[in-house]
Amino acid sequence: MEAMRAKTPKKPAVKKGSQKNLKEPVGVYCRVRPLSLPDQECSCIEVISDTTVQFHPPEGYYKLNRTGNDKETQYSFKQVFAAHTSQQELFDIVAKPLVDDLIHGKNGLLFTYGVTGSGKTHTMTGSPGEGGLLPRCLKMIFNSVGPFQAKRYVFKSNDRNSMEIQCEVDALLERQKREATLNPKTPSTKRQVDPDFADIINVQEFCKVEQVDEDSVYGVFVSYIEIYNNYIYDLLEEVPFDPIKSKPPQSKMLREDKSHNIFVAGCTQVEVKSTEEAFEVFWRGQTKRRIANTHLNHESSRSHSVFNIKLVKAPLDADGDNVLQEKEQITISQLFLVDLAGSERTNRTKAEGNRLREAGNINQSLMNLRTCMEILRENQMYGTNKMVPYRDSKLTHLFKNYFDGEGKVRMIVCVNPKTTDYEENLQVMRFAEVTQEVEVARAVDKAVWGLTPGRRFRNQIRGGPVGDALVTEVGLQSFPPLPLCEILDLNDEQTLPRLIESLEKRHHLRQMKIDEFTRQANTFSALLHEFESAVRNKENCSQRKLNEKEKMISGQKVEIERLEKKNKTLEHKVEILEKTTSIYEKDRLNLQQELENQNQQLQRQISEHCRLETRLQGVVAEMTTKWQKECDRRVAATQLEMQNQLWVKDEKLKQLKAIVTEPKTEKPERPSRERDREQGQEKVTRRSASASPANALPIGVRRRRSRSAGERWVDHKPASNVHNETVMQPQVPRAITVSVPSEKALAKCEKYMLTHQELASDGEIETKLIKGDVYKTRGGGQAVQFTGIETLKQQSPGSNRKRRSSSAPVQPDGMESESTDIETRCSMAVEMRAGSQLGPGYQHHAQPKRKKP
Repeated sequence: MEAMRAKTPKKPAVKKGSQKNLKEPVGVYCRVRPLSLPDQECSCIEVISDTTVQFHPPEGYYKLNRTGNDKETQYSFKQVFAAHTSQQELFDIVAKPLVDDLIHGKNGLLFTYGVTGSGKTHTMTGSPGEGGLLPRCLKMIFNSVGPFQAKRYVFKSNDRNSMEIQCEVDALLERQKREATLNPKTPSTKRQVDPDFADIINVQEFCKVEQVDEDSVYGVFVSYIEIYNNYIYDLLEEVPFDPIKSKPPQSKMLREDKSHNIFVAGCTQVEVKSTEEAFEVFWRGQTKRRIANTHLNHESSRSHSVFNIKLVKAPLDADGDNVLQEKEQITISQLFLVDLAGSERTNRTKAEGNRLREAGNINQSLMNLRTCMEILRENQMYGTNKMVPYRDSKLTHLFKNYFDGEGKVRMIVCVNPKTTDYEENLQVMRFAEVTQEVEVARAVDKAVWGLTPGRRFRNQIRGGPVGDALVTEVGLQSFPPLPLCEILDLNDEQTLPRLIESLEKRHHLRQMKIDEFTRQANTFSALLHEFESAVRNKENCSQRKLNEKEKMISGQKVEIERLEKKNKTLEHKVEILEKTTSIYEKDRLNLQQELENQNQQLQRQISEHCRLETRLQGVVAEMTTKWQKECDRRVAATQLEMQNQLWVKDEKLKQLKAIVTEPKTEKPERPSRERDREQGQEKVTRRSASASPANALPIGVRRRRSRSAGERWVDHKPASNVHNETVMQPQVPRAITVSVPSEKALAKCEKYMLTHQELASDGEIETKLIKGDVYKTRGGGQAVQFTGIETLKQQSPGSNRKRRSSSAPVQPDGMESESTDIETRCSMAVEMRAGSQLGPGYQHHAQPKRKKP
C-alpha cells in the first residue's frame, strides 16, 4: 500500500521587515595584489593594520593636478588582506559565513570590485593550485549536503522562480528519458575531471558546515549569466549549431515573482551533484564570456559575470522515507558570486571602437551602483525617502532585493598598489567608504514546524530478522514444556508415550492457537477494512473540503491581488493628494502671511489717517480762530472807516447847509464835482439794472418784471448749497423748485436753471446760475441745452476794493469816486451770453475744497 502523505500544521506567515530594527552594515574587505619584482619599489599603498591601509601619493602627483595637499590618506575596512594572504584565509573570513547561511536557508551576495588588472577574477575563480572563492564554496556545499542530496529530477524548476517536487516515479522516468537522450559514454559520477581546471578545484583543506538538517533532502542548481553592454546573456544556454547562418545569443529580461524577488526570466538552471560537475558547468560558461586584450590587461573582462548557486531544501515525511509533497515546505536559498568588470580610463587603455563602447557601459553601470549606494546611505542617515535608481542599470536592478534586506552583502575591494593606478584606486576607496555606511536588514530564519527530528534513522530496524526471532521466541514460550526425552533402557516404555502425548497436546494447543489467530486475524481484517473505508471516506471528505478551501483561497488570493493593486493605486493617489495638499498649505500660509502684512499696512494707514485727521482738525480750528480774529479786525476797521466817512459827510452837509442858508440873489452853478457825482450815481444805477440776475433787486425796492415772465422754470437747487444772506437774491416766478431734477418736472417747464456754488480764489462763496432750454426728444423724453451763465459774487469792502488809475484826478478831500464806492459796496452780477466758452458745454462740478491760506 502506498505510504500516506504526512500532514503538517500551517506555518504562520513571516512578514518581510518584521525584524526591521535588526540591521547590519555591508561588509567591505580590502585585498592588496602582490607586485612583481620590478614594481615593488613603486608601491603607493601600505597596509598599516588588519583594518587600515594608507595611500602615499606618487611624486609630482599634486603638482600635476594643481593641488597643494600632498598628505597621505588612510582608509578603514572590516578586514584588510595583505599581498601574502592565501586564498583559504580569504575564504574562511569572507565566504565561509555566506555558505553557512546558504545551508541554513539564507541568501547571500558576494562581489569583487576594483580597477582593471587588480586581481578580481583571480580572487573569485583562482588559478591552478590556488582555487578561488567559487570552487571552495562549491566544495564546502557538497561536503555538507552530499549524503543528503535528493535523487536527480526530484526537484524541478519552473519559469516562476520557484521549485516543484516530483514523486519518485516521475523523477525516475525523467532520468531515463534524459539518459536516453544524452547517451553519455560513461556515467556522470565516473566522468574524468577536465585537466584544464582539475588543479583549480583540487582543494586540500576540508571544510564542512556543522549542524546540517539530516531530516531534509537537498538539491543544488547553478546558473551563469553575464551583463554585457547593459544586456543580460545566458552563458549556459545551448544554441543549436547552424553551419549556414549562426544565430547570435538572445538577451534575457528581468522579472519579478509573486514574492517581489527579481530574477532572470528563461535562464538555464543545471542541477549538479558534485563539485566537479558544478565547476564543469561554470567552466563551460566561462569559455563563452567576453574577454579582450587591452593596453592594461591581456585578459580584461568586458562584462559583469554572475554565478548563482541555488540550494533547494525539502523535509522528509513523518516516516523519514520520502520527500514531503508540500510546496509550502520548500526552502530556497541563493548565493550570488559576482565578478565585476574593472573600471578604466580610456586614455590609459587606448580603447577604440567596440572596446571604447564596452568601457563606457562598464563605467556607467559602476557609476549607477555608486549612486544607489549614496542614496541608500543618505536615506538611512538623514531619514529622507529619495527614490533609489535601481532600474537605471541591469546590475543594480538584479540585486535590488539584497540591498533592501534579502540577505547578507559582502564586497571585496581589490587594489593594485602600482603608482600608475593611484588615482583610480582613490575613486575605489571613496566608493568603499560609502558602501560601508549602508545597512541592510538581516534575513529571518525559516523553520519547519510539526515534524519530529530524527525521522531518517528512526525506523530503519523495523520489520528485520531480529523482529521475527523475537516473535518466534515469544510464541514458543506459550506452549507446555516437553518431557525428558532421554532413553536409558531398551525396555523403557514410558518415555515415548509421554513424549507422544506431550506432542499431541502441543499440536492440539497449536491448532487452537492457529484457529484463535485466524479468528482474530479475520476480525482484525474486518476492522481494518472498516477502518480503511472510514479513513478513505474521511480522506475523500477532507479532499473535497480541501478542494473547496483551495478554490476559496485562490479566489481570495485573486481578490487580495486586486485589492493590493487598488491599494497601490489609492496610495499613489493619496501621495499625489498629500503633495497637492502640502502645496496648497504652503500657498495658504503665504496668502495668510500676505494678508497679515496687508492688515498691518492697513492698520498703519488707518492710524496715519487718524493722525492726519486730528492734525487737520487742529489746523482747521487754528485757522478758524485766526480768521475769526481777522474778520473781527476787518469789521472794526470797516466800522471805523464808515464812521470817518459819516463824519466827513456830516461836515460836508454842514458846509452845504451853511451855503444854502446864506442869502443869495441868484442860484449858483453846481460844482463840477457834485455834477460828476450825480452822473456817476446814474451810471451805477443803469449798470446794476442791466447786470443783475432775473428779478434780483435790493430789499425794499420795487422789483422789475423778469425777462423770462410767462415761461415756467425748473429751479434746481442742490441740497448742499449754502444761503449767503446777500441783499440781492435770485427770484424766478412760476418756478418748480427741486433738489434733484426729475422727468416729471422737466415735462411741465420750458426753462431750466441750476444754482451752483463754489469758492472763489479769495475764499468767498461764488454763486453761478446756469440757464438752459428744455426740449422734447424723439423718444418721448426731455433734453436740456444750456444757453448762459449768471454769476453772483460777494466781496468785502476792504479786501478787493478797486483802485483808481493813475490818470484819474485825485479828489481834494481824499474821497474816492462814487462809482468806485458803489462797486465796492454792492455785489456784481455778470451774465454769460450764449456761445461763450462757458456756454452750452458748461458742466456742473462739485464744490472744490477750500485752499489752505
